[in-house]
Formats: sequence, C-alpha cells, structure tokens
Amino acid sequence: MELQYRRNGLALSAEQREKLGQIRKRLSELGITFSRNINEGDGELLLTREELEGLSEDFFDGRATKLEDGVEKYVVTTKYPDIVPVVQHAKHESTRRRLLMVEETRCPENIALLEEAIKLRLQAARLLGYNTHAEFVLKENMAKTPKTVLDFEHGLRNRLTRLADIEIAEIEGLKRADKSAAREPFNGLFTWDYRYYANMIKERRHNVSDNEVKQFFPMKEVTRGVLDIYQGMLGLRFVKVDNPPVWHPDVEMYEVWDKSAGDGGFVGHFYLDLYPRDGKYNHACVSPIRSGFAKDDGTREYPAAAMLANFPKPTSTAPALLKHDDVLTLLHEFGHVFHHLCTKTKWSYFQLESVQIDFIEAPSQMLENWGWEPSVLRRFAKHYRTGEPIPNELVERLVAAKNEGAGLFNLRQAFLGLFDMAIHNTSDGDSIDVRTLYRTMRKEITRFSGNDEDGSTDACGAATFGHMMGGYDAGYYGYQWAKVFSADMYASRFLRDGVDSQQTGLDYRREILQPGGSRDASIGLEKFLGRKPNNDAFLRSIGLDQ
Repeated sequence: MELQYRRNGLALSAEQREKLGQIRKRLSELGITFSRNINEGDGELLLTREELEGLSEDFFDGRATKLEDGVEKYVVTTKYPDIVPVVQHAKHESTRRRLLMVEETRCPENIALLEEAIKLRLQAARLLGYNTHAEFVLKENMAKTPKTVLDFEHGLRNRLTRLADIEIAEIEGLKRADKSAAREPFNGLFTWDYRYYANMIKERRHNVSDNEVKQFFPMKEVTRGVLDIYQGMLGLRFVKVDNPPVWHPDVEMYEVWDKSAGDGGFVGHFYLDLYPRDGKYNHACVSPIRSGFAKDDGTREYPAAAMLANFPKPTSTAPALLKHDDVLTLLHEFGHVFHHLCTKTKWSYFQLESVQIDFIEAPSQMLENWGWEPSVLRRFAKHYRTGEPIPNELVERLVAAKNEGAGLFNLRQAFLGLFDMAIHNTSDGDSIDVRTLYRTMRKEITRFSGNDEDGSTDACGAATFGHMMGGYDAGYYGYQWAKVFSADMYASRFLRDGVDSQQTGLDYRREILQPGGSRDASIGLEKFLGRKPNNDAFLRSIGLDQ
C-alpha cells in the first residue's frame, strides 16, 4: 500500500504533487474525449448489392438503405457486425479497401489527443523518478521491466515469422490468381486482403463457412450454454431478474448466488448489453459497476459488472446468430465478469481493476478453450430452426481450422504491443509522430500495407486504438503474455482433470479469481498449477514447436 501512495505522489513536494494531480486530471479528460469520439464517430459507406457481392442474404435483411445519385444503396457502418463480414467476404477489393478507409480515417482528432497523453504520461513518470512511462507502469506488473517485455515480443515475433512466411505466400498466390483471372496487375498485399484471403483459405482447406456454422449458434442457446458452463465450473447459480432497472430495453440483469452457501450465498449482479446501437461502446468489454468489500459491521458490499458487446441483432427472418468467433468472445468476456464477481477481498481496491495488466486477460483467454471442446459445443450448439445439435463432422472441421492463420494473427498482436512500447518506452515524448510510427511499424511487422502507406491520407488505425487511452498503455503486450498462463492452466489442469471437474473449477476460483489484485498473480498460478508456469502449452496452442 505504501508503494501505491508513493506512486500517487506521497514523496513529492506539495508543488510537485499539485502538478502530478493536474497532469492526471488532464489525462482523464483526454481519455474520456478519446473514447467518446470513437463511440460517437461511427463511419458509414453506401454500397450497392453488386459492390457487396459475397455477403450472405441475412446481411441485407432489415438493413437501412439511402438514395445516392438516384441509386438505392445499403448503409454499411464501421460497427463490428458490419465491418467484419465485409472485410471477410466482399469479393470486390475496392469495397473492402473503401470500408477500411472509412474506419481508419474516422476520429482524426484522436491522434492529437494521444500524442498529448504520451507527453503527459512521460512528465508524470519523471516526477515520480522513472525514466519512461513504461518503466512506471511495468514496475507493478509481472514483467517488471520494459526489457523483459521487448525481449518477449521480439522473441515471439521471430518465432512467428516462419509461420507467417508460409501464410503470406499462400495469400499472395490466391490474390495473384484473382488478379490474373480479372486481367489486372498484381498490386501487392494490403490490410483489406488479410481477412478476406485468410477466410478463403479456411473455407477451402477445412470446408468451414461462417454462414454454415452460425446456423448452430443462436444467441439465446449460446448464452444459456455458456452460463451453464460457468455455473458448473465455479459452483455458482444465476437467476435472471424480471423487469430489471436497466439503461436500455435490450439489457438483461442477473443475480449470482454461491451454490454451496444456500440463501446466504449472494455473490453479486451482472448485466448483459449485447447488441450495437448509436453512441454505444464499439467493441466488447466488461465494465465493473460496483466493487465488493467488507463493511465495518461485518457485512459485505456486493460487486456488479456489465458486459458490453456488439453482436449481430435478430433479423425479421432469424434470431441473433453468432459466428464461432463471437462465441469465443462471449466466453472471454464472461471470464472478466466472473473474475470481478468472484474476487473476495477486504478492500475494494483489490477488485478487478487492480489485477496486474499482464495477467488480467489470462482467465478470460483460458475460458475461450471451452469453445473448442467438442463435448461442450454439442451441449448448446443447436440449429436455430430444427433444434438439431451441431453435427460431429462440422465440429471436427471447425476444430481442425483452429490455428489457420495463427502466424499473421499473432504478428498483428505483436505489432500492437510493440507500437504501444514504442510510444511509451521513450524518454522524448516530443519526438513521437504517431501516424508515421504506426504506419511504418505495421508495414514492417505485419507485412501488409494500409490506406496510409504513402502518407497522403489522414488514415491511422491508432485513432481508434482505444486500449491506448483505456488503461492498457504500456500494457497491450499483456494479451500475448497472459496467453502463456492461460494455455498452461488449461492444458495442465482442465485437460488433465477434465473440463467438467468441479474440484478443478473450485481450485481455479479460489486461487486465480478470488484473490483479485491482492497478491502477485504468480503466487496464485503456482498454487493452481503446483509448479512455476512455462510456455510449452502456449507454443503448442499457436502451432509453434519448442
């Protein structure tokens, strides 16, 4: 606790503490504005049916249209349920390029906000005796130093290059063939090619189509199935609240009870806000609403959390249907919900927000594995019309495609982590040109060019990189770092003991979730694993040999 006081300026002079307070107030204002710009600055593109060739029929069901030059066109936005299927399935390269241009040119004002934040973070770090903002942040994390993070990211990047080389060669071959068939010159590989051709490879090699798979993942059944998984695993019971006091009609509210404690085992509440709407947060996240803690009279304040997501809405002909990736997202975000609710500490400070940033994703990432378990999928994956369970052979094809594109996907994560370190592990905040740095690092690491390649546009993905102003500054590496632990926990305990092992689930709840941020995550890991963690399972999980 003393360290926290010092990190908040305990050892500084009154003048320095006032300056630190002013910096942090301004950083808070910048973060709020940055996030609001993203949430309220959705872009849209008007496209004809022909320009959207390759999209499934349900993409058009109920979609708004507008007249442009006397032609009726479909409104396609930059929200997830629109942009993801377009970049994965639209056959016309110009369509994918134009939509990504809209996405990467929105919120240009955010670049100046981020650059100001970089300078202010460095000023605050120096006031507290650190050379860089990254040094300040990492002091409390598992990694401890920028060198450890950079060694991890560069080492992983080097190992991934072999996989990525193979994947890039295959994507280039497919695009060259398309260009040749269209009698057009090959013009290189771009960001709008990656998902389209990666999806094509998955469909051709494994005969896995998102449109086929999602027929077996109606939202209602998936949510029920996922909740059943967590109830059994963590020894919990969920009760849906009728007519709840919520902020939008789409939102659902649940009570959470501890099965072993009877009526005296109330745990907390969670809310599900799963569908997109104007002005709403654009991605998927969990927001703690209330923290749990012990009151002076011996009773407890109970925690509450809200899951925000942007899954496809129901249409006039079908319920909300989820792609398999959406199912994994649901599992992941529920992991954060129950990490928050199952934390039980004396002080509210040690709830979810104080968990080390390079461990906080591990519980959620581990729980994504349940979405790849055939026995688990068959419990809730049912055709939305017939109620028939998902066929075994489709599950086998789905699992076989798991690591398709793992090299390029993880290289992109490495790029984002290294970009984060480049802007925050610097002793000269004035020299950071976010646009140029983002452009050059993306090209160098991911090997795909973007709309911003020649610097002639205002395109910059950093303008909507919400993590940089949402608490993951100098911490984005944690997504890959935490995967080392998530893979180890899953392979070493749940695969060994069985994914339905109640004892393993309760051990997990006690050692991983319950302490929250009250102790170093390595302590809980060693207690749960019975040894120090290693990266063997992680490397296997992404298709890399040791």
